[in-house]
Amino acid sequence: MMDNVDINSVKSFVDTLWVIDCAILVFIMQAGFMCMESGLSRYKNSINVALKNAADFGVSVVIFWIFGFGIMFGTSYKGLFGTDLFFLKTDIAEWMTYFVFQAMFVATAATIISGAVAERMKFNGYLLITIIATGIIYPLVGHWAWSSNYLANMQGAEAQLLIATQTTRHTGWLSDMGFIDFAGSTIVHSVGGWIALSAVLILGPRIGRYSEANKGKFTGSSFPLAVLGTLILWFGWFGFNGGSNGAMDDAVPLILINTFLAAAFGLLTGLAASFIIYKKPDAFYVILGPLAGLVSITAGCNSMTSLTAIFVGIIGSLIAIGVNELLNKFEIDDVVGAIPVHLAAGVWGTLAVGFFSNLEILDTGLTRSEQIKVQFIGVVSIGLFAFLGSYILLKILNYFYPLRVSALHEELGLNIAEHNAVSVEHDLISILDKQSKTEDLTIRGPQDPFTTGGVIGLYYNKLMSKLESSETQKEKWRNRISNEVKLAAKVQENFLPKRNLDNYPVSGINISAREVSGDFFSFYPHNDSVYFIIADVAGKGVHAGMVMAKASTLFEIMARDEVDPDEMMLHMNNDLFTTKTGGMFVTSILGKYNKVTNDICWVNGGHQPAIIRDNNGNYESFESNSPPLGVIFQKNKSAYKINIKKLTNHRFYTFTDGLSESFNEKGEEIGIEGSIKIIENNFNQDLKKQLSNIAKEVIKTAGDNKLNDDLTLLSVGN
Repeated sequence: MMDNVDINSVKSFVDTLWVIDCAILVFIMQAGFMCMESGLSRYKNSINVALKNAADFGVSVVIFWIFGFGIMFGTSYKGLFGTDLFFLKTDIAEWMTYFVFQAMFVATAATIISGAVAERMKFNGYLLITIIATGIIYPLVGHWAWSSNYLANMQGAEAQLLIATQTTRHTGWLSDMGFIDFAGSTIVHSVGGWIALSAVLILGPRIGRYSEANKGKFTGSSFPLAVLGTLILWFGWFGFNGGSNGAMDDAVPLILINTFLAAAFGLLTGLAASFIIYKKPDAFYVILGPLAGLVSITAGCNSMTSLTAIFVGIIGSLIAIGVNELLNKFEIDDVVGAIPVHLAAGVWGTLAVGFFSNLEILDTGLTRSEQIKVQFIGVVSIGLFAFLGSYILLKILNYFYPLRVSALHEELGLNIAEHNAVSVEHDLISILDKQSKTEDLTIRGPQDPFTTGGVIGLYYNKLMSKLESSETQKEKWRNRISNEVKLAAKVQENFLPKRNLDNYPVSGINISAREVSGDFFSFYPHNDSVYFIIADVAGKGVHAGMVMAKASTLFEIMARDEVDPDEMMLHMNNDLFTTKTGGMFVTSILGKYNKVTNDICWVNGGHQPAIIRDNNGNYESFESNSPPLGVIFQKNKSAYKINIKKLTNHRFYTFTDGLSESFNEKGEEIGIEGSIKIIENNFNQDLKKQLSNIAKEVIKTAGDNKLNDDLTLLSVGN
């Protein structure tokens, strides 16, 4: 019987089974990405992140089947792109296996992007990016470096003859040069990282991410889930690297042990770095370290010794940590660290092939220096194409279809804004609110033994059932619940910023000249500071009121989260620009006052000058140095210049043109100098009284003509 066994057939079957098993392991990595990215995202966006990970897999596989696989592995046109194998259909088992394995890789490249752009990108916009990445950029660079004669050799003697006579070509220009990227440090990981970088540069950081007051508020929803995702990725990486060998042979054990060691030492490096930097084990660095080690070793896991793999993993982890700190310094917001891990560590790993790999195993016929040169050429060419190509395409796409969600949706959370998904806690609050209004004791809340809100709902429902069962005790229980709710509200009140402004030296007044005012002012107090805004909508009537309401809502939301004034102005401007009524814009002064330090900072967006009075009655005027809101889309917050002053024994004034364009007794506009004169004539230690007296004088001077424009004044300081 053994004499009839075809050893080559058996080996072929074993190799096919090995690659299929590895493809399944790579597929499991998709679950790892989902867990890690959801865990590192805030709770209000976790559903959105999870759905993106599921959706991009489906989209990328379909696009890859339609034309991506053909572009990547079809008959080559001058080593640049494939020209056949579109809508792949074949009876060759090896081809089917190869497609399945490569489809897992393209899905990985796509999902790298989702984590970096999390929490502020539209779901549909992300799907469009997935199409661009998996249908154009990834297949093209994949053809340059990975396209080979592997598939053509399976077609028989005729196809092999065409290759031998150079009648047809299946290899890309980088692979012809001798470029090596065994399992995709550059082709998969860096490409995904480059596209992610271009996307986050276009989108900008999350609102308030880099505000001083928000340190520690952007932590993930579940670090245990993120760590679980990291371990799943680590497990799947054995298939990622092991399957790239294409066969079950003597090379596989070295590939697997190098993969394992690079990740393990990468983890220890991340742990050590977190102790050095933060004096404690930081969860994010424990996640970053092993993933960076895995990406680093991916390019050369088959051609390096184990000691070299350890070194490559350690350096890759350090590079990822350094790049992560660099991104934060320049306020480039990557939610999950995709750019440090996949881009930076991927570049390092690919270059390390030239420096450290066994040249005999590489079998490119190049010397050490030549191999290093080719690796640099590959990294630079692929990086430039992936970054510039994606940046240009996404910039054009963003012009016609804005990729970022509105500021309101971002603050609300994409779970609700994008998917109408509500949490158990949200449902329970809605039920309680409805019950308090209707007094209907038959209403029950959602209950779930696996969530905090669900457990509260469970016990609340038990309580309500008891209430309902005993008519004689209903009133007693109502009173008890009411007292407990009041007590809870009182406790909660101690943790919330006080909305009472009596403890803050601020005041404002608004007198409308018509039915709907286009002016408004607002304050939002925190414990030691208060945000303020005064704004004038350039328009009249109902439309001006609508724009004013939108601006006021944006201010309230972002002031609540203690976003810096210049960043607030940026997001208010861009939101108003995309949603405003045609021809309308808003001039505004927005700032923050700290009552402990007496520091005041503000941004003047095309508004009347801010005025500061010292204790000797001298006035200093600060003209606008930033554009109005809603006129032009701004790329970053540098368009809005922050002014900072000490207000010790000083008082800050700002007003709309209802004051500066009011008339004196001669019927002449008083201007800024006249406004300062009225302020000084009515100066009073009582802020509210001073502003009230100023308004009375302006109205009195206007006489029967009444106010020419809405009159709004705001003042800060003792």
